[in-house]
Amino acid sequence: MDAFTGFPLAGLDFYEDLEADNSKAFWNAHKHIYDEAVRAPMIALAAELAAEFGQAKIFRPYRDVRFSADKLPYKTHQGAVAGVSPGVGWCVQIGAAGLFVAGGCFRPSTTALAVLRATIDDEVRGAELEKILAATTAAGFTLGGDKLKTKPKGYSIDHPRIDLLRHKSLTVHREYGAPQWLTTPAAATEIRRAWNDLRPLVEWFAAVLQGVPEDTSGRRP
Repeated sequence: MDAFTGFPLAGLDFYEDLEADNSKAFWNAHKHIYDEAVRAPMIALAAELAAEFGQAKIFRPYRDVRFSADKLPYKTHQGAVAGVSPGVGWCVQIGAAGLFVAGGCFRPSTTALAVLRATIDDEVRGAELEKILAATTAAGFTLGGDKLKTKPKGYSIDHPRIDLLRHKSLTVHREYGAPQWLTTPAAATEIRRAWNDLRPLVEWFAAVLQGVPEDTSGRRP
């Protein structure tokens, strides 16, 4: 496997064009660019970071359109996730807008979400999470993740951490765009630094959800 040398700008251009023409004809005509400027660098990056963060899963470029009204066949970004437990880990993504890095807890099962909310409700553990998130956002990350518009059942609207309790996914992310280092081996250093900044959050979620059985029903809250 070739060493990671950066993400070529040709990959970003490929996704910009794909957003304009998300068709099988375009894909077949330009797949060599995807293979060389997107997939190969992502595989090389995952290999470089594996010793520190575990082997990342490289997502397929095809959308699952079976239950979607949107029938466009191809994803307009390439992502990879290094997970430490179901739904918990780090993410890196490349697309037309450039580099995107994230970490946290994404779409936990119904059981895991109940455990997570009970822990956020706890004065000590909930305060731990608040402190970690404050440090993370101060470092330049943005809090995100799907959440309820109202309060979750069983919790007061006046709860001091009601905004965190509303989350169905709780992640933080940073959008880098296309800095000069993106096309160089230094991109791995920057992504590694970002993932290490997110390590306290990822490890908090992993500790809270340790031993929680994975929901195999396919249903998500």
